[in-house]
Amino acid sequence: MTTSLRLVAMTAAALLTGVCAPQAAAQPDAAAPADFVALSEVAPTILQDIRYDTAHNFTGEPVDGYQAPMCILTRPAAEALARAQQVFVAQGYSLKVYDCYRPQPAVDDFVAWAADPSAQQMKGEFYPWVDKSQLFADGYIAEQSGHSRGSTVDLTLVALPAQPQPAYDPGAPSSACTAPAPRRFPDNTIDMGTGYDCFDPSAHTLADGIEGEQLTNRLLLKKVLESQGFENYPNEWWHYTFTPEPFPDTYFDFPVAPSSRPYAEFW
Repeated sequence: MTTSLRLVAMTAAALLTGVCAPQAAAQPDAAAPADFVALSEVAPTILQDIRYDTAHNFTGEPVDGYQAPMCILTRPAAEALARAQQVFVAQGYSLKVYDCYRPQPAVDDFVAWAADPSAQQMKGEFYPWVDKSQLFADGYIAEQSGHSRGSTVDLTLVALPAQPQPAYDPGAPSSACTAPAPRRFPDNTIDMGTGYDCFDPSAHTLADGIEGEQLTNRLLLKKVLESQGFENYPNEWWHYTFTPEPFPDTYFDFPVAPSSRPYAEFW
């Protein structure tokens, strides 16, 4: 875990234990519209593990457009997450976000990575049973992402009190995202049946073979988020979009950085 992520997690844990056809995109270095906020401004107890700011993602490198480990969303989406967090905390859980607003340069980086057959260093963890050449055809990689509209979030649940998360070691042996929970990367979350960003049919929200506690956990996440206006992408149990989206046809490309927000002093 990076120092920034550790600070966010520690602060959130302390707070939680105290309560029982597209338009033209923005210019590359433009600030976010006023309707965007840092999630920490609205819901400071939600844990953050922004994977694309690190090397622990399917590309094996930090992704273009991520300049800080922070979650930026449209205000309605952030406020809906804050409401969902209240429900989860009352049940002994916290939300943890992996990705929020995703700038178009990051999507372009994914596309370039997918087109490079030699970049396979993360196959063993994130797509162990899928041929990389099929990622476009199977819908795992696309030239545009709903995340770039600012109201889509990748997230999961952590049981409270949140346990420390081990730092990612790129030199350590990796385990498939489809492996049993004790063998997957120990990211302190409850068992959803696969790891995050797992390119595999078993990551479909209602996948065959996902049952018992794993299915119960997925349905808990889904039920509460849907009650606050989110819709699940059925091929990824972690992927939700707030509706109605404030910017349904606009794909932004301002960076994920404190400078993109007028509240940079929070960072």
